[in-house]
Amino acid sequence: MKIEVLSAIFLLLGAGFMFVAALGLVRFPDLFTRMHAASKAGSLGLGCILLGVAVAYPAPIVIAKCIMVLLFIFLTTPIAAHMIGRAAYLLKVPFWKGTVADELKDRYSEDRKTLGS
Repeated sequence: MKIEVLSAIFLLLGAGFMFVAALGLVRFPDLFTRMHAASKAGSLGLGCILLGVAVAYPAPIVIAKCIMVLLFIFLTTPIAAHMIGRAAYLLKVPFWKGTVADELKDRYSEDRKTLGS
């Protein structure tokens, strides 16, 4: 009984994070903040859901698969978000009008299409 309750808590927590990610995609004003919401909350949501699955089905193969999927998601989501953000910046996707700083403005070479350090 305790395992089912713990699993349900993780599944509901994961669903809540996924809902927050979806809400961020709808409510945030520009690509960069939407991407942030989707990558952070989506990763946490999927992590909680996989943890709930691993708790509900404690077979070693299920736990191993959950760990592998979790590692894959946690390794690829930040890289994908970074690459999408960089491509959007290089394509000059407009920022939200309330954006305070553009920290890459002085580091971008327009002629070479590269970012300096």
